[in-house]
Amino acid sequence: MPERVETTNPEGVDYGWVMQVTFVATILIGAPIVAFLSVNADLPSWGARAEFAVRVGAPIWFCTALVVFAYAKRNQA
Repeated sequence: MPERVETTNPEGVDYGWVMQVTFVATILIGAPIVAFLSVNADLPSWGARAEFAVRVGAPIWFCTALVVFAYAKRNQA
């Protein structure tokens, strides 16, 4: 039986796993934070809303990625 395509055996940190977990965690944790912070912001247009989401969401994504990478590095087999 041939090996499945998505099977990997990484040496060190599995960056694919880190990226997937970062994506999911940022949506689950970051989206509510961005929504909460947008309540008091003056966002008159869709462009302003998109700019706000990027400005606030990018640091959240970056911090989430660092935490997930540190977790993976610490707990690698």
